[in-house]
This record gives sequence, structure tokens and C-alpha cells, in this order.
Amino acid sequence: MTLQAITLPPANGQPPQGLIVILHGWGASAQDVLSLASFINLPNYQMVFPDAPFPHPYAAGGRMWYDFPSNFNFQNTLGFRDRPDLSTSRQLLTELLKSLTATTGIPLSRTILGGFSQGGAMTLDVGLGLPLKGLMVLSGYLHAAIEQQAVAFPPTLMVHGRQDTVVPLAAAQRALYSLQCLGIDVRYQEFDMGHEIQPVVLALIQSFVEELSRNDEGSAKA
Repeated sequence: MTLQAITLPPANGQPPQGLIVILHGWGASAQDVLSLASFINLPNYQMVFPDAPFPHPYAAGGRMWYDFPSNFNFQNTLGFRDRPDLSTSRQLLTELLKSLTATTGIPLSRTILGGFSQGGAMTLDVGLGLPLKGLMVLSGYLHAAIEQQAVAFPPTLMVHGRQDTVVPLAAAQRALYSLQCLGIDVRYQEFDMGHEIQPVVLALIQSFVEELSRNDEGSAKA
């Protein structure tokens, strides 16, 4: 099994200077997050939108990275990390990210992984274990405790709505605390919105990616 994905080449027609991979949420699909690309002006980047491996049980055409247990409440996730469907998605997503390095010529160090809702949780789950350029977590949460690692954690953007009735704000705040305890560079923003991606969030995504790109350029000149 491999993940199917929609790929958009750089808008400037040049070889990509970086890679952005965006993960959809529970019951959505790659097509749903594909629409974000037209609102983000990052012409040097190739964008990849994978479909989750499992069909959603209720949404026609929808996909999911894993199903939720009946007692899931975004508070006690102990043991949730070992669910078979989550383990499968974790492996497939890791394989996809590594394969993109070979097919695009873009190393993980110039790859940014992001996701919305369940896709945001997958971003943290997989992305914190890889030497990526950065992570973007939109209305997401944390599956379980983060394990310390030898390599540096990627800088992370976290955005959440104060009126989110799907993934509680408290879940994002707990994730933020866990990341900060490990010394991860987290840019955290709350907005007066629900479980959604508003234009202000898209602007924040663009500025975050541009900042990481400037940091790369500065390091190259040093």
C-alpha cells in the first residue's frame, strides 16, 4: 500500500526550491486542501496533497488517517498511539516523505509538513521524528507523549480557533505545553474562529514559510 497524492509544481516554472506537504482532516480528502494552494503565494515551492489510506465510514469520498475509538475525547490519549490504523498511516506517511526526497531532489531539510485537524495530529506524530524544515499544525492536537530524540526538532507553527467545537482549544494548549517542555521552537496563535482555515491563517502560513526560507538563505551566506 502507498499513499496517493496530488502534486502541484512550482508556479514559477522553475525547479522547486522546497517542498510543502499538506495533510487533510478526518472525512476530507486531498481535494479539500488542494484549494488552499491558490491562496498562498509561494511560487518556489512544490506542493503535495496526499490522500489518507482509509475510506471514511460516513462521508462519501472522504478519507481518514485512522478512526476514533468511541471513548475518544481529546483528553486522555494514552495508548492511542499504538492503534493499528494509526501505525499504518504513520508508516505510509513516513515512506511518502522519504520517497519524495528521491523523486523531487528536495531533501527533508527543505520539506515542510503541515495538516489540518487529524492531519495536524499526523503532522506532529510523524514530523517530530524527521529532520524536516518545519511543521504547520492547523486546528490539530497531539496523539501521545513526544519522545526525545537525538536530532533537533523542526520549528513548528500552531494555529487554533478559540471557538473550535470539534478539537477543543484545550487540546491545542496541551500540545503546545508538551512541545515547549522539549524546547521546540513553537509559533503559537489563537484566533476568534471555529474549526476552519480563515484567510488570516493562510497569511500566517505564508509568512512562516517565508521566514524559514530567509533563515536558510542567511545560513547559506554565513
